[in-house]
Amino acid sequence: MNPPKWLFLCLGLALLAGCAAFVAKQDFSVLYGPAHPKPRWLTGEQYTHRLAEGKVSFGRDVKPILDSRCVVCHGCYDAPCQLKLESAEGLDRGASKTLVYDGARMKAAPPTRLFIDAQDTAAWRDKGFFPVLNERMESEQANTDNALLYQMLLLKKQHPLPTGGRLPDTFEFGLDRELHCPAREEFQGFAREHPDWGMPYGLPGLRPQEFDTITLWLKQGAMVPPPAPVSARAQAEVKQWESFLNQDTPKQQLVSRYLYEHLFAGHLHFKGYTEREFFRLVRSTTPPGAEVKEIATPKPYDDPGTGRVYYRLLPLRETVVDKSHLVYELGAARLRRFQQLFIEPGYEVREMPGYAPEIAANPFKAFAAIPPRSRYQFMLDDAYFFVAGYMKGPVCRGQVALNVIRDRFWVAFFDPEQDAISNDAAFLAEQGERLRIPSEKNNDIELGDAWSGYADIQKSYLKAKHEYLNRLDGHPRNSLAAIWDGGGRNRDALLTAFRHFDSASLERGFIGDAPLTGWLLDYPLLERIHYLLVAGFNVFGNVKHQLATRTFMDMMRLEGENNLLSLLPARERKAIHDQWNRGALGQLHAAIYNPYYGYGPDSAVAFQTADPKRELFELIRAKVAEARPTPAGFDSCPGRECGPRPLTALEQSVAAALKPLDELQGGGIQYLPELSYLRVHDGPAKTEASPVFSLVKNEALTNVSLLFMENLRRLPGEDTLTVVPDLVGSYPNFFFDLDRRDLPEFVGRVTAIKGADDVAALVERFGVRRADPRFWEFSDFFNQRHHNRHPVTAGWFDLNRYDNL
Repeated sequence: MNPPKWLFLCLGLALLAGCAAFVAKQDFSVLYGPAHPKPRWLTGEQYTHRLAEGKVSFGRDVKPILDSRCVVCHGCYDAPCQLKLESAEGLDRGASKTLVYDGARMKAAPPTRLFIDAQDTAAWRDKGFFPVLNERMESEQANTDNALLYQMLLLKKQHPLPTGGRLPDTFEFGLDRELHCPAREEFQGFAREHPDWGMPYGLPGLRPQEFDTITLWLKQGAMVPPPAPVSARAQAEVKQWESFLNQDTPKQQLVSRYLYEHLFAGHLHFKGYTEREFFRLVRSTTPPGAEVKEIATPKPYDDPGTGRVYYRLLPLRETVVDKSHLVYELGAARLRRFQQLFIEPGYEVREMPGYAPEIAANPFKAFAAIPPRSRYQFMLDDAYFFVAGYMKGPVCRGQVALNVIRDRFWVAFFDPEQDAISNDAAFLAEQGERLRIPSEKNNDIELGDAWSGYADIQKSYLKAKHEYLNRLDGHPRNSLAAIWDGGGRNRDALLTAFRHFDSASLERGFIGDAPLTGWLLDYPLLERIHYLLVAGFNVFGNVKHQLATRTFMDMMRLEGENNLLSLLPARERKAIHDQWNRGALGQLHAAIYNPYYGYGPDSAVAFQTADPKRELFELIRAKVAEARPTPAGFDSCPGRECGPRPLTALEQSVAAALKPLDELQGGGIQYLPELSYLRVHDGPAKTEASPVFSLVKNEALTNVSLLFMENLRRLPGEDTLTVVPDLVGSYPNFFFDLDRRDLPEFVGRVTAIKGADDVAALVERFGVRRADPRFWEFSDFFNQRHHNRHPVTAGWFDLNRYDNL
């Protein structure tokens, strides 16, 4: 029996399709030649000549589009597919299929820090990164056809989002969603399967003029100018600071090593100079005056592998994103301060500490020669910088430490003039072994050590501290005098921390009503948290390293809360402690990992009310307020950003209208976004002066001692809102826009929320959904407002967590 003709036809079509697919995958090299990284950086003369010819300017025309439409999602380590678009170097490096954040990683991953772990694009290709720009033959068609960047933008233009309503569930917006990272050769299959996933992902496409500008730049070869030179004034400052940091005496070398290990994550800024000029402090094999050869190690205290380390300042060559922007200001007053704290005290450094992990990861051993009072005061001078480092900085996601902290808590510090423990060098040296942290084990720690070994070390330290304090005459730690008031000039004395589920932020001052709990930090605790979560945390580490860090941070949190309990009446402490650790598992965890140590005798505070915890918070706030901080000379506030900004009459009126939301508890708060930005305009005029507010949701839990099962520990009836007359955090979850006259309706709708349908109605009335054609208008507005109000410390907000409501 002869086969039917249609069978041959089908077989022929199948074979043809298979061949076509094969040819399509090979077409790029057949049509455009082999791929290799291109020299994209022009000389200044070449760049000027191109501009004279009317070519597109990367700095003037292209980079503003990349910053406002692309960097807002593709910045720092949590840039999807590791496609970091803050710089031309990141764009040229391209993307990777390898995850940075991998909670199941059994082996540490090789670090992929831009500018650090490879020095050119060819080296990144060897590390598995693939291009998003054309790297084949040069022609206008090749420059767009081979550019994954162009194909992704074109896909969005061909398949724009619907302009109303919530986006369908075919979009994946979870932070831990599966990432699809197609190379150019795989793009056709990606586009067929996900035609709606063009870039910007899940947001409106570029405006026609923006798309045309990017397209023309790509057609012209995607060339970029040389890096901008360091300003002449900054060059002089760099020379002065590198001279200070690289003196030959053992004392200076030890001090410089200490400073580096605390400032490596910062963006250094010269006070009073160009507002957006920042530097990184790095270790180099070359001395001042020579080209910087950065020493690339995962952690700042790792063995540099060279006999002499030089500390150098490198200019920051990328767009600043808010989530990693930690500003530390340098200047003449700062240099005098360092001299006063570290050089003038009469101590001797007989030998430099080595880099063995058990020494280098323990600052109480490595820097024992430096007076602890100097180290503590150094950290207090910029307490905001060091506490914010736990939740911001180059790691970008602080997820390892986040579910161990409350949604809102206040932070205060022991006075360096009063606190015995923070000043007693002998006691801290004696406790060196008990002050060890899991970071010393790198990725080799066993989970048993994390849950029991270091817990035993922590308990032995708490016991020793308890016995030490009980031997003190008068026990000044238990009085209001123990609280640092900022010395009458420092606005970092009181801080408010917010957790926004999978991100966190820090603000100066005690914000909102009295929280459930707070931290009271002394030098040993402040230093250990820095070495645990900043200096000692490796985002590329394995799961054991991440779990050990999270477990030990829980112990640090409990110690900070216990310090606060020490100022409360002895008869009230256990009840308050139990309220912070509700539930059988919470009680058991607190008993095992942080027993009832360290409180000392009864409080010396004269309480007048039946709510001593709230009263204590208000007494602390009043004490610092009475100091009337007026920064002069050296201070920790950068530029024009010192001090609270007085509210305009319109802002005061809006704040009063929103006040009922600040007093809400429970109800439908649980259904609101974690962090919302509100723009309130007065009539049709939506101007730069329109007030902006942050609406922060604070979710209540029975305890925060467990890594998992957060939903089972939720107490939605105790949720609260905090209304802040500024833009809080780095990851807004939603935008609202309303007329001043509609404030009563907005407040009424929020107050009356009973479920998701009510939130949908609120969003329909006042919200800016992801697909709203006005979305970029609002994103630009909030970013511009942030930069105008905070010209030094502001960076671009991240939109990866924007809700699909």
